[in-house]
Amino acid sequence: QVQVVESGGGLVQAGGSLKLSCAVSGGIVSFITMAWYRQAPGKQRELVAIFTSLGSTNYADSVKGRFTISRDNAKGTTYLQMNSLKVEDTAVYYCNANIFTRWGETRDYWGQGTQVSVSS
Repeated sequence: QVQVVESGGGLVQAGGSLKLSCAVSGGIVSFITMAWYRQAPGKQRELVAIFTSLGSTNYADSVKGRFTISRDNAKGTTYLQMNSLKVEDTAVYYCNANIFTRWGETRDYWGQGTQVSVSS
């Protein structure tokens, strides 16, 4: 069974930094993409950053230049470094893993979410 576990959320003042981690384990043959999404109260879930198996990355315009997604293949962990945080970055952040499993399927798996709160 595939497990996706996020960590690293918390409360930080505007201008501060946080680093989120996403560990994926169980039944993985290879990953297609790893991504971070976020959902603020009353808003739809939105893509924040994505990392592909070819090593390319893409970011939402609102976080470009402030957030960096990276991956440590040896640890099977994907990170989201968030700098210069703004109040509007407050949301629950979710890790998404699109992976090919040993059961022969490619599908999305989601973590439980981690709260990021930025105070003014």
